[in-house]
Amino acid sequence: MELRLENEKDYFEVENLTREAFWDVYRPGCSEHLVLNKLRQADSFIKDLDYVLIEDGKIVGNIVYTKMFTGTERKMSDEVIAFGPISVHPDFQRKGLGKKLIEYTLDKAKCLGYKAVLITGDNNYYNPLGFESACRYHVYLPGTSEDDEAAFFMAKELEEGYLGNNSGIYDFDTCFNVSEEELEIFDRKFPEKSKREARETDLI
Repeated sequence: MELRLENEKDYFEVENLTREAFWDVYRPGCSEHLVLNKLRQADSFIKDLDYVLIEDGKIVGNIVYTKMFTGTERKMSDEVIAFGPISVHPDFQRKGLGKKLIEYTLDKAKCLGYKAVLITGDNNYYNPLGFESACRYHVYLPGTSEDDEAAFFMAKELEEGYLGNNSGIYDFDTCFNVSEEELEIFDRKFPEKSKREARETDLI
């Protein structure tokens, strides 16, 4: 397998990969491929941490990073970042490739001088990779209570002790918020896929 930086020629292939990886997982269809498309055009996007994983000449995985925003004034941080979407093609999942992408790029992020990484996700998956509940560092998402552990919001220091001196409110780029209308338009670029029925447990 080969790990390398993504280039513009990869964009559509990676967006389609992301769509395949997330389709019907958290909701009918998915929006992560549109989020990825929008993030690439955002000021917060970190091109030096946009990696693809290649097997037999085919892109089977991708991870991207963006800078976080701090405080109520939403100042873009140059030291605290987040990754996501992270995508692995369904045919290659459960083989440790996601972990490989994360560990490789976390090392790169540290070498580039970033101090901490914040993410949302399944703590059962990310705890073994060194992520802990962000509240342990007194780091919170906007609107969340300091009394709520919010185990899905996690942090990993790349420089020990950094978050202890830089606690507070952090938020993700607004590109993660997409409308159903723009998603419907964007989805027309891709092969038609049927969606499952909605469930009460779906993430909106």
